[in-house]
Amino acid sequence: MKELLPPAPTPAPLDANAIEHDLVRQIAAKDRRAFEALYRAYYRRLMRFLFRITRRADLVEEVLNDAMLVVWQKADSFHGDSRVSTWVFGIAYRKALKALERAGRSRVLVGEEELPTLAAPENEVEEIELQDWLSNGLDGLSPEQRMVVESVYYLGLSYNDIAEIAGCPIGTVKTRMFHARRRLKVLLPPLLVTRPKRGNEASTK
Repeated sequence: MKELLPPAPTPAPLDANAIEHDLVRQIAAKDRRAFEALYRAYYRRLMRFLFRITRRADLVEEVLNDAMLVVWQKADSFHGDSRVSTWVFGIAYRKALKALERAGRSRVLVGEEELPTLAAPENEVEEIELQDWLSNGLDGLSPEQRMVVESVYYLGLSYNDIAEIAGCPIGTVKTRMFHARRRLKVLLPPLLVTRPKRGNEASTK
């Protein structure tokens, strides 16, 4: 009678970061398919991240492509000391700040149909008004402060993640959050009073 052998263990699936590490290694060898795969994986996340920082719909695509060009050119300099996402977002963040400096950090007003597609409320008037109110308040912050607020509350990043992306000490991140909160306390109440009314609410006044 043959001795029954235990089944071979199922290999553990690779996590997303391990897969991305492998893609970066392939990109360092100038594998265009690997680059296209990474580009597709990060496109929507970077679009959202860059728009939230710059508030400039006209700059987002250009900055994203500039950042991904650096990924293509500098992939061999990535040694796996951090997550791939931290490395990619750090490049995009620095490119965004440089683009804002070149543009004088002025804001371009665009119609809603021209904005990148972001996570939107479910067509409830009050929630849309609230989002507009918060968005207008965030426009009054510096890009550095806005990056911290947006990254914590919209992207769910930790202070450690943000410090790595911004290339600064974690104490600097905490200081920026502190000043951003103080600034928002000043900016948001007047905007709540003066924000435009919508729909039937406006017509009954």
